[in-house]
Amino acid sequence: MQAARGTSLSLDDSSLTNSPVPSRARALGLMAAVFAVLYAADQFTKALAVEHLSLRNDVSLVGDLLVLHLTRNAGAAFSAGTGHTEVFSCLAILAAVVVLWLSRRLRDRTWAVAFGLLLAGICGNLTDRMVRAPGPLRGHVVDFLMLPHWPIFNVADMCINVAAALILVQAFRGIRLDGSRLVRRTDDEPDTSSS
Repeated sequence: MQAARGTSLSLDDSSLTNSPVPSRARALGLMAAVFAVLYAADQFTKALAVEHLSLRNDVSLVGDLLVLHLTRNAGAAFSAGTGHTEVFSCLAILAAVVVLWLSRRLRDRTWAVAFGLLLAGICGNLTDRMVRAPGPLRGHVVDFLMLPHWPIFNVADMCINVAAALILVQAFRGIRLDGSRLVRRTDDEPDTSSS
């Protein structure tokens, strides 16, 4: 008996990826390095913004394209949900725990970079919510980068957006956290399992 020919999904080993899959320790090390550098950059730039922009007017960096404008955001993106800061804080804690939990399976470099970016962004804004006024879980996030027709943002927000883009690319390419790839192949061989 010959099975109908068609297309099926199969899990292939990591030998089909463009580069060798690093060890778990290397992937976690890369994730930790990306996290540390970008988390520090976020906190450093926020401290500079608070110190130098609190009593100043807007500072134009690139004409009207990029302006430094200090604001404090009690809500989420686009200042949505400003009355629910505690909820956003708890969701950020949960998101950080999920990223750390999933990182146990990391072997792929791109996923490691994406997770490092995501964790830096989550923890950068969560730090503000924990330590800034008006108090723990209710603190306002420091935003200071302004583009035309776009909400004011910070380095942590950029990290989250770049991480989201990398995660979408990896999902579209079918690359799993461990570096294995979900590939499509044509089944031209007979099905021997049902004889």
